[in-house]
Amino acid sequence: MISEQAVLRPDWSVPGNVRALCTTRQGGVSQPPWNSLNLGGHVGDNPDHVQTNRQRLAEFAGLDDTRIAWLNQVHGTNVVEITADNVATVPEADASFTRENGIACAILTADCLPVVLCDRKGRVVGAAHAGWRSLCGGVLENLIGAMAVPGDELMAWLGPAIGPKQFEVGPEVREAFLSRDPDAAQAFSEEGARPGHYLADIYQLASQRLASAGVSSVSGGSLCTVRDRDWFFSYRRDGRTGRMATLIWLS
Repeated sequence: MISEQAVLRPDWSVPGNVRALCTTRQGGVSQPPWNSLNLGGHVGDNPDHVQTNRQRLAEFAGLDDTRIAWLNQVHGTNVVEITADNVATVPEADASFTRENGIACAILTADCLPVVLCDRKGRVVGAAHAGWRSLCGGVLENLIGAMAVPGDELMAWLGPAIGPKQFEVGPEVREAFLSRDPDAAQAFSEEGARPGHYLADIYQLASQRLASAGVSSVSGGSLCTVRDRDWFFSYRRDGRTGRMATLIWLS
């Protein structure tokens, strides 16, 4: 079963009705290479195991498993509002938000950056799948705009993702970010990378985008999915692997 020691909680000071967590790979029933708490239904795992894992997550979080809003993530920038009417659907989007109690916005990751947001009054929460394509394309800005709350009234937490010493990218990735914001150059380093490549700090890139949108209250951003094999799934490290889930909801 999932234990409190096997999940991550954001280190932030938010209203008491805001709940958030990120799973690790521990506490489930999936067999290798998805062992054990794989929550992704699109990675080749036994569907019955995935469903059992999702039920365990819902029970641990104190949620109805039909009130967790999963997305069909496509590395894009689309944002969807989750309500009681559409929570059972699986829309094609890489971010979601809700103003309704007891509905969890859910993001699946295995190196990409999960970002959760809430407002200081505890009235709206959101979550984004911020892989580099989505992040560069503006998924965070789109989510903030859809939540319709000024940036300085929002708080963000950056969940586990590929760390800056592991995320090697080609020059086209760097140029894509610099074409949107020249200051993004600070998040790329040639040191330690192969010739013609860069090491990218996705945490810094996300923080820059949040800051540009007025969000200065940002926590998290210190964990590396690639390096910590025991706790995190990593697509770049393992290829065929499971997915963690990051959830945020209003209670």
